Parts: sequence; structure tokens; C-alpha cells
Amino acid sequence: MFYGEHEHTIDRKGRLIIPSKFREALKEHYAEKLVVTRGLDQCLFGFPEEEWKAQEQRFRAIPFTKAQSRQFNRLFFSGAVELVWDRQGRILLPQYLKEFAGITRDVVVVGVSNRVEIWAKERWRQAYDMTRGSFEEIAEKLWEPE
Repeated sequence: MFYGEHEHTIDRKGRLIIPSKFREALKEHYAEKLVVTRGLDQCLFGFPEEEWKAQEQRFRAIPFTKAQSRQFNRLFFSGAVELVWDRQGRILLPQYLKEFAGITRDVVVVGVSNRVEIWAKERWRQAYDMTRGSFEEIAEKLWEPE
């Protein structure tokens, strides 16, 4: 559903343009909003409504009696906000999410199949540089026979 990397900037009013390809994909799936929350690796995750519901079900199945489950769910769900893009395809990211991801001006919006990741440009470069050298090694480990 979501693929590619798109560089954008946050405008003076704090708005971010959702890439047109991503907006088209959302419309094809009848999604009118994007649920954005704290992600992993210091980025933000954006989910279409259907995928958000699936993620929510998955996380609700984790027993709340486990401290790590409570901690994760607390941060993940308390950070969530439903965002609707305007006619120009812009969303207004809350300040607390921008602070979490270290976003000030330059942003990379990354498509990761069922979700969108929103990165501060410099953090994306660091994460990309750290991972690209071991891409093949990671792939081998993920698909090793058990």
C-alpha cells in the first residue's frame, strides 16, 4: 500500500504534506484519516483506519498484567491522534509527536507497506546508514530455516 521515500518540510504553521501517492492509496481503501502515534526507532507511525484497528486488536491481546505491556500500550496509545488532511494534503502534527521524533523542519515520509513512517531527516539518514550495510545479513537471519 505505501512504498518509497519522500522528502518534505514542515511549513511555518507546523503542517506536513502527505505524499500524493500515499493519499491516493488511502482513498483507494476508503480511509479518510491517518492515525499517527509514537513509533519505534524515534520516528512516528501513521496507520490508515483499518490497519490501526488491526494493530489495536493485536496490542489489546497482550495481557495488561505484564508491566512491559502496560508501558508499551500506554506510550503507543496515549500518543495516537486521528489526522485528516486538508485540500492541499497537509496534516498538522501535534507538538508532542514532533518532539518525540525530533522533527523541526526537514522530514522524510517513508512507506513501509501497511504504515507510513515520519522521520526527522537527519534521524532517517542515521537509521538508513546504520542498516544498509547489514541489509543482506539481516535478510539471511530473518529467513533462516528454524
